[in-house]
Amino acid sequence: MTDADVLALFLVRVVVGVTMIAHGVNHWRGGGRVEGTADWFTGLGLRHGRLQAWASVITEIGAGVLLLVGLLTSLACAAVIAVMLIAGLLAHRPNGFFVFRDGYEYVLVLAVTSLALAILGPGRWSIDDAAAIAVTGWAGGGIAIGVALAATAGMLAAFWRPQPKTADSPETAPTP
Repeated sequence: MTDADVLALFLVRVVVGVTMIAHGVNHWRGGGRVEGTADWFTGLGLRHGRLQAWASVITEIGAGVLLLVGLLTSLACAAVIAVMLIAGLLAHRPNGFFVFRDGYEYVLVLAVTSLALAILGPGRWSIDDAAAIAVTGWAGGGIAIGVALAATAGMLAAFWRPQPKTADSPETAPTP
């Protein structure tokens, strides 16, 4: 691995890590705080919105910190992928691809970047590398995508209960 490769992996880890920390802090302390995040999650069809909000805060901040230091990178990537899958499926998919229409473009980029990072590994400038516990290649990617899919499926099976659409809901109301 060249020095440029090491720097590139470090930059990806730092940018995704800081982004996830900022996202988690925003869910916790931002505009609507945890209560607003809980209400939003409930509106997406998730039961126990407050529990979901705190789980999101802890997962996002925790994964971000792990990515920053390069510790348990495949699992940190799995956490990012799971959060992005859930957000993409519940909040963004109905809006199409483009982020300016609140589509899934942004969450897709973060999820795929995290999967690529899990496959490539954290690089030399990481705790994983220093401790000789880095998991890379098919194993790193398999762990990340496997854990992410299992976590997403488990969370949706346990907590997602969308309300049925009614004749007067905006999704089914005729357009003028």
